[in-house]
Amino acid sequence: MMGVVVGIRYTLRQLDYFIAAGEAGSIRHASELLSISQPSISTAISHLEQELGVQLFVRHHAQGLSLTHAGRELLVEARRIVQMAEALYTTASEATEQVRGQLSIGSMVTLAPMIMPALAHGFMSHYPMTEIRQLEADQEWLLDRLRRAQIDLAITYDLQVMDDMEFSPLASLPPHVLVSEDHPFATRAEISLAELAPEPLILLDLPLSREYFFALFLKEGLEPKIYTRSAHQEVVRTMVANGYGYTLANVRPRSDRALDGRRVVTVPLAGDHRPMVIGTMTLARVRKPRLLEAFEEHCRIHISNRSIPGMFAPDASSDS
Repeated sequence: MMGVVVGIRYTLRQLDYFIAAGEAGSIRHASELLSISQPSISTAISHLEQELGVQLFVRHHAQGLSLTHAGRELLVEARRIVQMAEALYTTASEATEQVRGQLSIGSMVTLAPMIMPALAHGFMSHYPMTEIRQLEADQEWLLDRLRRAQIDLAITYDLQVMDDMEFSPLASLPPHVLVSEDHPFATRAEISLAELAPEPLILLDLPLSREYFFALFLKEGLEPKIYTRSAHQEVVRTMVANGYGYTLANVRPRSDRALDGRRVVTVPLAGDHRPMVIGTMTLARVRKPRLLEAFEEHCRIHISNRSIPGMFAPDASSDS
């Protein structure tokens, strides 16, 4: 008896967009995570709803999306389909010793704009049969998605590394001070935390990162004077450039300009302070496919104390 062949009229990419929207709870957040336009995601979801004959989401005006009962069940199946499709590439890669397939790489949101574009493009250029899906978020989100196997690897800091994670250090970034070019501290060779404590701090307010900065003051028995907080690095830099106060940072972008064109000045922080260490984070005790091992090796080659894509490295000659 002949079987009936049903043509599949949806794509893995459309499933990816549906999964991202379902996990993020809004098309806008999914768009930001995937670096894909909102209309593209909306179109993909509408196509899936029409093709499958079900409503996947309840749309809330200005309040995002909620999965319907059918949507929740289909989200589970969509994840399984995408994982199975990716496993085909992994199996083929292992069998032929070729590096091919798709990786989902998460990156700390403060690192992603500088590191990921060149890093991912270089890898895909070297291995033309690969694709890197880039996502950026804070540390807590990255750790959660690693545990759920929703990303393969995170490029992030050595913050809250638990036993179920494997962290491979790549570069060590000491903290420094950032001020406007006309700030009294801008011409200093270095400045201490004791001198900074009474000054207005523009805090980069991200989970685990803020605790790191607070710990610097706490270690010396000091308490910073917080003027305002923001989870967006460029908002912090622009406020600093406009003279609202100083901030502490570990990354050093190659541009010394905020988004409004005003200049910021980097001043070394006096004393011996724990650096933030950039590295790759993966699930521990899990066999790594050849594709993932190749990407980790690519990271080791291109990220070090001497060279980091998109930013000044601590030991680079350009810093001297």
